[in-house]
Amino acid sequence: MDDIKRMKELAELLNRAGKAYYAEDREIMSNYEYDSLYGELEELEKKTGTVLAGSPTLKVGYEAVEELPKETHPAPMLSLDKTKSREELRAFIGEHPCLLSWKMDGLTVVLTYREGELFKAVTRGNGIVGEVVTNNARVFVNLPLRIPYHGELILRGEAFITYSDFEKINQEIEDVDARYKNPRNLCSGSVRQLNNEITARRRVHFYAFGLVQAEGVDFQNSRKEQMEWLKSQGFECVEYRMVTGDTLDEAMGYFEDQVGKNDFPSDGLVALYDDIAYGDSLGATAKFPRNAYAFKWADEIRTTRLLEIEWSPSRTGLLNPIAVFEPVELEGTTVSRASVHNLSILRDLELGAGDEIQVYKANMIIPQIAENLTRSGVRDIPEHCPACGGETRISDREGVETLYCANPDCPAKAMKAFTLFVSRDAMNIEGLSEATLEKFMAHGFIRKFSDIFQLDRHREEIIALDGFGEKSYENLWQAIERARETTLPRLIYALGIPGIGIANAKVICRAFGSDPEKVRTASPEELDEIDGIGEVLARGWVSWWQEEKHQEEFRQILEQVRLRKEEESQEEKLKGKTFVITGSLEYFSNRNALKELIEKQGGKVTGSVTKKTDYLINNDSQSSSAKNKKARELGIPVLTEKEFLNLLDEEEKL
Repeated sequence: MDDIKRMKELAELLNRAGKAYYAEDREIMSNYEYDSLYGELEELEKKTGTVLAGSPTLKVGYEAVEELPKETHPAPMLSLDKTKSREELRAFIGEHPCLLSWKMDGLTVVLTYREGELFKAVTRGNGIVGEVVTNNARVFVNLPLRIPYHGELILRGEAFITYSDFEKINQEIEDVDARYKNPRNLCSGSVRQLNNEITARRRVHFYAFGLVQAEGVDFQNSRKEQMEWLKSQGFECVEYRMVTGDTLDEAMGYFEDQVGKNDFPSDGLVALYDDIAYGDSLGATAKFPRNAYAFKWADEIRTTRLLEIEWSPSRTGLLNPIAVFEPVELEGTTVSRASVHNLSILRDLELGAGDEIQVYKANMIIPQIAENLTRSGVRDIPEHCPACGGETRISDREGVETLYCANPDCPAKAMKAFTLFVSRDAMNIEGLSEATLEKFMAHGFIRKFSDIFQLDRHREEIIALDGFGEKSYENLWQAIERARETTLPRLIYALGIPGIGIANAKVICRAFGSDPEKVRTASPEELDEIDGIGEVLARGWVSWWQEEKHQEEFRQILEQVRLRKEEESQEEKLKGKTFVITGSLEYFSNRNALKELIEKQGGKVTGSVTKKTDYLINNDSQSSSAKNKKARELGIPVLTEKEFLNLLDEEEKL
């Protein structure tokens, strides 16, 4: 077991060093140290006969399939009978030693190993028929692809995505409404991808929780021995405690204390008889096996007073009711808000300000309203959107009522535009996340871009918001003050004019001497003369500026910012040249840094290879990627970074 633990440590350290060296152009260890640790890992893999997924000694070939084949399980995979009563669980355990473990909230997968290699992975599906996901299982973060045991091994476990990875993945999705609702849904979709490169990026983990078959191994009639044997083969197993009815309380205390600290999703506990023969002799009902019992957390319920219903606009136009109540302690945290989801649920609960309500955390995580004790009734459904003041309407679809804003120009619907406005390449305002923007819009603080620079008018209200305070406000306001000094291309890009990226914005502004008035009033003929700006972009540009509201917004923003001239290169060596960048970089910290250099030298960077492309930059010039193939077909030179720098004669400057 110590060897497996050391292998995991080595793999994590070597992968971190590799990423720093190849992707970030920095070293966290010497080549000698890297080679020494790599050799140690290879020796341990030979000694144990185990190779873990993610080991730097492996070269994973990503593969896509056209569909996931279906497969019938040899025996139905039954769900577990469950209870919320500790005493009922104690009665089930009695004097029989049991493994008490986490009830994981992910996707159950059945694995088969043959001759020491992962042979097959099948999802639980409906319990009768599952989907074959072998390709995807090969890229699970912590799954051994080779094990020392060479007989046929069949085991069950849970695929899951950690809370921390779930948050990272969601933060990369600009569209708030497109973000995943919970780690379980994300995991289910990730495990069932047709392209396992996507699965790999989602960082799916696997915990084994049950052994089905391992020919020729004596487990001494013990489930515990099975779990420990699986660990010796390189599997991470679900954490468990050995209990009887007499020792249950101590173990339960541990799990209750730990659940809020875990980085993985769970929705209860499972008790499994250690005695294999005894458990199997009990058989099963039509729905449940009798050798195990699930325990669902009894919800901790607190009574509090409803202060108000806050209506939160979303970019789809929906106005979501949020119950705001006097703060209460739930599962170790202070809670003061809970989503009510829609108008129908609001009416069912008859929620009104001042009502006495009971709240809890679903699965000990998500605040919910359990009951309204006084039921004063729904009132004050807003007739006007809090974000824009536009008219609201009630929609009834299949018996579910929702409230939405009827204004097509509602700023909440234009959340993507506001997200672009504050993004790094645009106005670069740190601290204005989508969640914060949405909250400010819901309170009417922001209705147009220029309002962002006047948030000091709402200083006291912002400081009083849930999750804010004096320091948070000051940090945000300092970021806004820094953003006031900007360039015209950044501002033009921030406006979100269709088809105008940062590169085109720079080209247009340069053509008109970075004069805001000349840029605003440019004619189609003038724009058409600019290299890289075609007729379609020119027409779109002029059409956008013809709307008075756009011109007025531009004027108001100009009153709030200070424009500085961009530093222009003395010699534009790449003027008129178009580049495409692909693959990992060695000399530049990221693609934006390389793109910025090209644009400063008068060049242009696009996303796809066409006949207008002059150069493709890719350190792997022999790659079989689609962009390399296209470049070869069109006779476009493929440059490595070093060749590109030689082209610029810039090597000494880096």
